[in-house]
Amino acid sequence: MTAIITFIIVFGILVIVHEFGHYYAAKKSGILVREFSVGMGPKLFAYRKNSTTYTLRLLPLGGYVRMAGAQEDDSEIQPGTMASLVLNDEQKVRKIITSSKVYDANGVPVQISKADLVDALTIEGYENGDETAIKTYSVDHDATIVEEDGTEVQIAPRDVQLQSVSVWKRMITNFAGPFNNFILAIVCAIIAAFMMNGVIDNSNQLGQIQSGSVAAQAGLKANDRILAVGGHKTNDWTSLSTTIQNYPGKKTTFKIKSGNKVSNVTLTPKTIKSSGQKYGQIGIMPKRDYSFSAKIKYGFTYSWQTTVQILHVLGKMVTGGFSINQLSGPVGIYSMTSQVSSQGLLSIILFMSMLSMNLGIVNLIPIPALDGGKILLNIIEAIRRKPLPEEYENVITLIGVGILVLLMVAVTWNDIQRFFIK
Repeated sequence: MTAIITFIIVFGILVIVHEFGHYYAAKKSGILVREFSVGMGPKLFAYRKNSTTYTLRLLPLGGYVRMAGAQEDDSEIQPGTMASLVLNDEQKVRKIITSSKVYDANGVPVQISKADLVDALTIEGYENGDETAIKTYSVDHDATIVEEDGTEVQIAPRDVQLQSVSVWKRMITNFAGPFNNFILAIVCAIIAAFMMNGVIDNSNQLGQIQSGSVAAQAGLKANDRILAVGGHKTNDWTSLSTTIQNYPGKKTTFKIKSGNKVSNVTLTPKTIKSSGQKYGQIGIMPKRDYSFSAKIKYGFTYSWQTTVQILHVLGKMVTGGFSINQLSGPVGIYSMTSQVSSQGLLSIILFMSMLSMNLGIVNLIPIPALDGGKILLNIIEAIRRKPLPEEYENVITLIGVGILVLLMVAVTWNDIQRFFIK
């Protein structure tokens, strides 16, 4: 249960932060955001304020921002639809009810024959079942429509649609989601740094020396620097610890700098066995930095290290040597969340930082249907100074969706085999 709750909270925060980026940029750009949804599937709750409907949906596996005029925004009313039209004092339609779940006593029953809620803002139809004459209604610019599931959203006139703003504003709106994930990743890492007992300084300078260890017996002290091991330079803690591990039980020359004095010391790293492998260990700990600036800096360095790892995996997809085991879908993320949740809040926050950076970078891959694909189309439009024909864009997007669906199915099945089928 703890793992499930943690998964829902972590995934929910990632989605809300990502979608809020799109939402905020769209609002600032003059694009109507018709709906901001957390979750997918059947609606559980809806609240409408300032032209946007905020919904909570049943499945906690995503969310979306529904922008007027976007490809995923489909609100066309088909001929023959039965609706109830609520008029304002000027006899303009202020609400269109197409749902059988919602009733308004002031509504006029109309069988719609034609509706233009984008340009003309008119509805034509037969009122009260009278099929002898078609009546035309003017629709208010800020009218709402109650859709089949009972969700009330604002209509989308041409002037507030996505395509009505400049290509640069659309590009910023598409980039804002991943950008928010990058910010969240950095903030999470900074929070984790303040929770830690100091931040590890990735240098070759020593921190605490374990009592009775090989290093202690050799006279190594805190703040000494190990410049080389076995003739191999060790400029940072990563190279230092990795090199020492390569000399289990072997006499090895260490180049030590203590103050201004540099000397060579011969040590024999202790042999440690793990997973059938032997590793060298001399009993040293990295130096820790307790300063405020170090903790802020850690947010950026940790996020950068995560970025490098992600780009390395993505690079293998192009250059070869890639394994599908290097990817994880919701099933794999849940399994990892289950492991992390048992390790405490600090591990959860660092895990969320890593996931947020992953989500931001993956969304920028130039595949149609992802934010990166949309940005690529924006760039092409900026170069051509006109958008691609709508039919071409639809085909490209459909191909992108197909690729994503196939990849998701493959990754999910692989996750199930890895984590649940022994």
